[in-house]
Order: sequence, then C-alpha cells, then structure tokens
Amino acid sequence: MDKNTLSELHRIFQEVQSKPELKSALDILFLSMRGFFVFDNVAIYLGDRKTRGLDIVYARAMGRGKTAEADAAWGESVANDVITNEHMVIHGPLDDTTGRDRMSQTYLLGIPLYVGATLRGALLYVRFGGPEYSELHIHTASLQAIWASALIERKELQEARAELDSVQRQMRLQDDFVSTISHELRTPLGFIKGYSTSLLRQDANWDEATQREFLTIIDEETDRLAKLIEDMLESARLQSKTIQFKFSPLRLDALLRDVTARVRTHHPKLEVDLQLEPVPPVLGDGVRISQVFENLFSNAIKYAPGSRLTVATKTVNGRVRLSFVDEGEGIPEEFIPFLFERFYRVPGERTVTGTGLGLYICKQIVMAHHGNIWVESVLDRGTTFFIELPADPTL
Repeated sequence: MDKNTLSELHRIFQEVQSKPELKSALDILFLSMRGFFVFDNVAIYLGDRKTRGLDIVYARAMGRGKTAEADAAWGESVANDVITNEHMVIHGPLDDTTGRDRMSQTYLLGIPLYVGATLRGALLYVRFGGPEYSELHIHTASLQAIWASALIERKELQEARAELDSVQRQMRLQDDFVSTISHELRTPLGFIKGYSTSLLRQDANWDEATQREFLTIIDEETDRLAKLIEDMLESARLQSKTIQFKFSPLRLDALLRDVTARVRTHHPKLEVDLQLEPVPPVLGDGVRISQVFENLFSNAIKYAPGSRLTVATKTVNGRVRLSFVDEGEGIPEEFIPFLFERFYRVPGERTVTGTGLGLYICKQIVMAHHGNIWVESVLDRGTTFFIELPADPTL
C-alpha cells in the first residue's frame, strides 16, 4: 500500500470519526471507500436480541440500480447465512446470464459484523453485472466491516451512557426527594403536634382568640399534609397508569374561571388577568384538568410571588391552547428539559416548599388527554406554561 493510499484512508477515517450520528458516519465511510472498492448497494443487518430476527439498520443504493427494486438486492438470505454459519459468504448469479441485462446479474458479498467479541450481524454488498469479488475487494470490504462495527459499538455505548446518566439522575432525584419529603412531612406534623399539645395543656388558660389562631394553624397544616400525601399517591397512580379518567365535553373558559375564583379565595392579593377567547369544547376529565390548572397557579404563586399572572386561551390548528404567563425571575435554560420529571426541583430553590411532583402530575394528566404541555422562560422576564388539548371532534 503506497503513501497516497494511506493518506487517503487516514483522511476518510478521520472524517468518519468526526460524525456523531451513525448514519452520517456510515454514509461517509461507504461513499468514500467506493474509490477503492466499487459496489452498487450496501446494507447492514443486526440481529434483534429479543425477537431473534434480523433488523436492517442501514441501507444505501449508490450505483447501478438506484431506481431498481431493492428488496431482491439487499440479500437478507445471505445475511442469515453469514450469521448462522459465522463466516463470509459470496454469491454470484445462479445461472448463465450471458446476454442478459446487467441488473439481473447480482453478485453478493456478506461479511460478519462483530461488536466486541460477539457476532451481531452482517454487512452486505451488492454488485450488478460484476465483476466478481477479488481478494483485494474482500480485504477492503472486511476493513469497512471492522470500521462499521466500531461505529455501531460507539453508538450503543453512547446510548448505554445516556441511559446510565438518566438512571443516575433519577436516583439522585429520588435521594433528594427522600430528604425533601422528610422535611415536608415533619414541618406540618411539628406544627400540628406543637399547637395541639399547647391547647391540651392543663396549666394554660388560652383566650378564645388564641385558641382560634392555634386551631387555624392546625387546620392549615393538616390541609398541607393531606395535599402532600395526595400528591405522592397521585404520582404513583399516574406512573402505574391505574387512574380512571371520566371524560365528558368541557368548556375550558368556564373551568378556568372556577379555578381562578377558588385560588383567589386563598390568595386575595393574586392579580390574575383572564384573556379567554372563545374556544371549542374539549373531551376531558374536569376534576383532573382543574387539578392541572390549580398546580400551575400554585407554581406561579410559589416561584413568582407578587407577580401578575396572565391566563389566556385560543385555538391553534384545531387544538385548544392555554397559556399561564407570570412575570417572575424565570428559569435558567439548562433546567427546563427536566421540569416535568418526577421529583425534579430547580437547584437553588430550597427555600420554596415542594416535592417536585406537581409538574410531573400535570404532564401525566395532559398526556392522558392526548395533549401536550411545555414551558418557555426568559430570565428576569418570566415564565410561560403552555397546554394544548385536542378539540372534541363530536361537537
């Protein structure tokens, strides 16, 4: 092999290595190597570990026969032969093709693909009209097979690493959740125990106003504790998909007005601007959709205290879109992809009570309604939560 050939191979492999996606890397590999080894079609088959069948993970027609029917040319039977017998397979035309169309003269070359030390699939080359594969062609094809195997292994390692990162993040979230929930449970219990014990003291004579104050605190903390426990149970039921939804036609504008009125009862200073355009009804569970709205109100009150909240509805491409806009501090962009994960809380928000379950519950409910929920935020300008639900097609 001369110096120019080595330099060209080095350039090709560097370019292949620079492509982060498998398909792009394989495109570069096979297109560039056609200068050394000419073929018309190429395909990669990998064995499916669950079904024990073959999946075609890459296929490219790049020479004669680009417009021809490909199913006869990809050579699945040859791939099966390669994997079953664990050896290279070369097939030429089955009969005398003298004088026949070149497209009917199919030459197949199958190379085993090893990922690590395990035979995982086969690399198939197709030529129409010959020539037969020479020893140099086979060596070149084998080199491409080795490089393709390395690219497949790289992709699988990337996927495994991403899955591991996800599991580790979820484990960290659960650890944080245990710490948070311990604090969240102890706080209302501490208030309930402390004030009830004070009321029961025989050596104290509390006046009526003080008794009422203590009982009000006990009542509020009991509600807080009940809400916390309900959120935990609700998230578990949503995750296991054991919640039964009762669907009926809903007028979201009326539902929003009802929820807003209830929220204002507990937060009279909250400024809410309702911009409710006429929208078609949706098919939904009114109790669950109200729960989503209440969670978004609660979220705005906690994370954008004192901010005005604008709630709007409109129709977009036949779907009903709602928006909840606050004028708070906003959320850093790097945290937004995780907001709807179970137990997730934005770092640095430890002074705000919460379990990281509210937005997870919202997303699960909206998804059960075949809808979508997402968030957009600009630092120091505010945050907007969007919900889209399909309009009821029967009305």
